[in-house]
Amino acid sequence: MFGDVAERMFELMGHSGTIPSAIAAKDVPAVLERLKAAIEAQNDEDDDNMDVEAVNEDDKDEPKVSVAGRAFPLIQMLSRAADENCSVMWRKQ
Repeated sequence: MFGDVAERMFELMGHSGTIPSAIAAKDVPAVLERLKAAIEAQNDEDDDNMDVEAVNEDDKDEPKVSVAGRAFPLIQMLSRAADENCSVMWRKQ
């Protein structure tokens, strides 16, 4: 993930966003649930604000990618880590 998207995912997971960092195997299930709950809340908020939100002229041609869409690979990775009782680590490239 790139900068701003990764920072948003850290925020939704309740993580500090420190790079490099890790989530211990014992904490992965809780982080995963926190992320899923935050995405669900964000989706509900987006649905409520959809009619009110102004469309930026520069963004008209760009497809909007939802928070859930951006989080999908992260959710898959955290789910697998939880199933296999593995830690998750990341670093800047």
